Amino acid sequence: MKKTITVSINEEKLSAIEMYLGQKDTTLAAELDKYVEQTYTKVVPQNVRDFIDMMTDKKPERRSGRKAKPTEQFRSEQQTED
Repeated sequence: MKKTITVSINEEKLSAIEMYLGQKDTTLAAELDKYVEQTYTKVVPQNVRDFIDMMTDKKPERRSGRKAKPTEQFRSEQQTED
């Protein structure tokens, strides 16, 4: 799950940051994402990062829609075999 954080900054400073980052073909959001990732790597021990990665990889994907009933699956399999 992703969380959102809010940062307060002077309007003129934000405008200047956005202008100069635009010249480098990047955005403040992209730079902040990189900084947060660097800080995470620097501060959180490797074994904890490995554990978090393992736990996020194990989460089952949510499926949308309904499951086909066994008889519907059987019929569709028969039709593809013909």
